[in-house]
Amino acid sequence: MSQTIKRIAFIGLGVMGHPMAGHLARAGLEVHVYNRTTAKAEDWTERYGGHHHPTPRQAAEQADLVLLCVGNDDDVHEVALGDDGVLHGMQAGSLLVDHTTASASLAESLDTACRERGIGFLDAPVSGGQQGAENGALTIMCGGTEGDFARVEPLLAHYARAVNLMGPAGSGQLTKMVNQICIAGLVQGLSEGLHFAERAGLDQARVVEVISQGAAGSWQMENRHRTMIDDEYEHGFAIDWMRKDLAICLDQARHLQARLPVTALVDQFYADLQAMGGGRWDTSALLRRLRAFD
Repeated sequence: MSQTIKRIAFIGLGVMGHPMAGHLARAGLEVHVYNRTTAKAEDWTERYGGHHHPTPRQAAEQADLVLLCVGNDDDVHEVALGDDGVLHGMQAGSLLVDHTTASASLAESLDTACRERGIGFLDAPVSGGQQGAENGALTIMCGGTEGDFARVEPLLAHYARAVNLMGPAGSGQLTKMVNQICIAGLVQGLSEGLHFAERAGLDQARVVEVISQGAAGSWQMENRHRTMIDDEYEHGFAIDWMRKDLAICLDQARHLQARLPVTALVDQFYADLQAMGGGRWDTSALLRRLRAFD
């Protein structure tokens, strides 16, 4: 149970990892951190206390639980399995949890590498964005064993409102792919609806007020319609990261022989926005692409 976890290492202090690790520190847990940019680790320890280390391996030494939240498969591989990776510092009986949105195949490989060392493993990608991380309201989708999940679930609850075990290793990543597939279609549909309302001369905000109470309602509609109407996209989940996630989805779909025509199309729409210089814009900027044809 969580009482056996006393020392935690958190690897990756970006817009998600920084507040997530902060919630653990605020809960009174001993947190050791590593970040590729040392200044960010220094900033975190100045704000929350704890300890920062020059390598992932050193941060992970003596840790009962190691949490990763980095950029992509290559980053995970480096901080977990590289020469200074956490697996070289972790002890048998400890637990590795990867919050990065990455491939299911990487999760399965990490699970194997951990089991060979007597270390538990969960792939545990998150949904909810920076706002969810800051508010401790993330949704976490886990893959792994019931025993490892039971050990860590109470700790993950410090920054999540929902933590669920979806199946064996890789299941968390597969569930996150479903999440991203659904979001891509939802945001494009919302963009087209708002674009249509604008061209029809309707009050877009009033339209949303009405239809959000019915079957068309969604988190995206509730939280993004106002900024979309105002053409504001310097916030939220960046298009560059969404394209990284959708590439994982489309690659997995080819492996599964699943058909994702809408997802593939929206991925190309995001490529258009990147070409417009919008790689860091929020994913809801799909409406800006439609307006560009006006």
